[in-house]
Amino acid sequence: MPPVSDYSSRKEWEKVCWNKILNSKKLLEMLVAPYERRNFVLRAAVVDLLGSGKSYREIGDELWLSSQTISSIKKALIEKGYKSYRERGKTERKKRVWSNYPRKKKESYRRYRRTKYGKVYMP
Repeated sequence: MPPVSDYSSRKEWEKVCWNKILNSKKLLEMLVAPYERRNFVLRAAVVDLLGSGKSYREIGDELWLSSQTISSIKKALIEKGYKSYRERGKTERKKRVWSNYPRKKKESYRRYRRTKYGKVYMP
């Protein structure tokens, strides 16, 4: 890999490195784990099946994928970049809104311990 200092930006360096990796089949196979290859192939298959006009349910049944996964891949086509559900959750999903009402203080309760004689209440 070329040194980062030879390039004006990190993105430019990443593009050059990615092209080198793509051109070297052995290097690509060495760097990519089997599950990553599987995910990549499944994403490419989903793109192909979406292009052929199949429904989410048909694609899901054929490839054993959830409609949520298929939807995120379709979004990636539209937005020109894939983000996993977890990554999208950091920015896109709605945060849970809790009420602003003050909580009522719980009434004090007595703690008890169970014994062979029954419940013994502690202060």
